[in-house]
Amino acid sequence: MIVVDYGGSVFPIIAHSPWNGLHLADFVMPFFLFVVGISIALKAPNRPEATWKAVGRAAKLFLLGILLQGGFLHGLNSLTYGVDLERIRLLGILQRISIGYIVGALCEIWLSRRTRREVGILKSYYLHWFAAFAIIAVYLGLLYGLYVPDWQFFVPGEGYSDLPVKCSVRGDVGPACNSAGMIDRFVLGINHLYAKPVYKNLKECNISSDKVVPESAPSWCHAPFDPEGLLSSLTAAVTCLIGLQYGHVLAHLQDHKGRLENWCGFSVAFLVLGLFLALLGFPINKPLYSISYMLITSATAGITFCALYLLVDIYGYRWLTLPLEWMGKHALSIFIIVSSNLAVIVIQGFYWKSPENN
Repeated sequence: MIVVDYGGSVFPIIAHSPWNGLHLADFVMPFFLFVVGISIALKAPNRPEATWKAVGRAAKLFLLGILLQGGFLHGLNSLTYGVDLERIRLLGILQRISIGYIVGALCEIWLSRRTRREVGILKSYYLHWFAAFAIIAVYLGLLYGLYVPDWQFFVPGEGYSDLPVKCSVRGDVGPACNSAGMIDRFVLGINHLYAKPVYKNLKECNISSDKVVPESAPSWCHAPFDPEGLLSSLTAAVTCLIGLQYGHVLAHLQDHKGRLENWCGFSVAFLVLGLFLALLGFPINKPLYSISYMLITSATAGITFCALYLLVDIYGYRWLTLPLEWMGKHALSIFIIVSSNLAVIVIQGFYWKSPENN
């Protein structure tokens, strides 16, 4: 994420896809949610204690996300006094991870299951799969079933009056009239959404090199939209549940062959199903966290996990991944330091002989 954040402006192919499609940056969030799911399966304390710990951890992560992405920590170009509570962003990267984590943790703690020795992995945790299918059904029902009326919004400081967006549709999956944005505007309020959505890079918006959307662009190009919104967090949580099943395989099977066979079976099935849904017209879309996107990225995470397991645990090439291991142990600290620009500010505080040699 650090690479794509700072290198995306130079190499657009690694930055987030403006709407439909997959770029390198679009794999980061699913990979992290997948790993979070795996880690949940590796712990099994008593239920009430585990629940309180999970809720507390999720709450801390959620509040830390608001602290970082809500504006409490200043960026390089946003040195202001105080935070405008009327426009603070409520959702974000850490908030999404906290939602996925708590869904996966509660499923692991409270949904009854049999041991691996009695039945297969799929049947051992059938309630987890039922929960995943139920979440997907709710997501599809809201995304394709809700009617999205015409709406309008106000862009402060740009000399616009209320900008209208004409919709009056049901089941639209474009940036202007999808039900995910409508839900966020209604529940969270449009002022609490992400003000610089990546869809502003679409050709229709004709964004300039200095990231300014011209007045001639469609009105929705100026509108906020949260890529970590409420509706898309449902399918994001399913990625955690998928990772949880990989973790169950790791916890219950002791032989390398059995683990790899199960993981590869899951990965191939998810990949084929995701590609099939994409061919049927379900777009691969990260801002909406579409079903096809969830399945394809989860499958990719599973394949990557198998490759690393083969490299490190079976063939013993651990030294090749030591930098990744160090980053994994300190992922949250690294994210905080970089996302709040603390590292960049420190680096810019030193130069040799003259400030130009920063």
